Amino acid sequence: MKDFSKLEDRVGVKFKNHDLLMQAVVHRSYINEHPNFKLGHNERLEFLGDAVLEIIVTEYLFNSYPDTPEGELTNWRASLVNSKMLAQVANEIMLEEYLYLSKGEDKDKNSKARQFILANAIEAIIGAIYLDKGMKLAKKFVVDNMISKLDNILSNELYLDPKSKFQERAQEKFGQTPHYKVLNEAGPDHAKTFDVGLYLGDELISKGKGSSKQEAQIKAAEKGLKKKEW
Repeated sequence: MKDFSKLEDRVGVKFKNHDLLMQAVVHRSYINEHPNFKLGHNERLEFLGDAVLEIIVTEYLFNSYPDTPEGELTNWRASLVNSKMLAQVANEIMLEEYLYLSKGEDKDKNSKARQFILANAIEAIIGAIYLDKGMKLAKKFVVDNMISKLDNILSNELYLDPKSKFQERAQEKFGQTPHYKVLNEAGPDHAKTFDVGLYLGDELISKGKGSSKQEAQIKAAEKGLKKKEW
């Protein structure tokens, strides 16, 4: 049996209903292998937590930045609630050791799938806090673990994805809008890889490889940001 008192300490909440906290870390795959487990999976709590997280972050940004346009606030919010940020929070509170996963999922560490599982579990925990303790403590968890990172996000322009950041800087410095070309496709339809080039005019700035065109473009933009003198 896992010691959830340590997780409560890391989350900063002492639960009245400990089953809520436990259910927040139960992945659907575990229930598929253990149909008689006393609790269900965490997807309903995740659904609730996602909505609670969004309203807390939205209200904070709306009240704290009254002169910032809606488009920028939307980007800032996205940077605070995306799966990468939530997985980071999960790692900070060492959530992975508490996950209930199938044997197959448990072996699949350090993957994109694991990042999404951790992110979803954080949303489920927010939902569990909200149900057990109300909005005040749910808000405290979000402020302490997500909103506290906003200053770093803004100072380093982390709210811009690499493609947006490269485009913004290219337009500012060179008055040009970058474009992307697929240079090569390889592999069967279910496992294709794409090589994409990032261009300013006719100049090839960088290349990226990925399992989708979008992923390859993002990697090319990341390389372009490091390569080009800004």
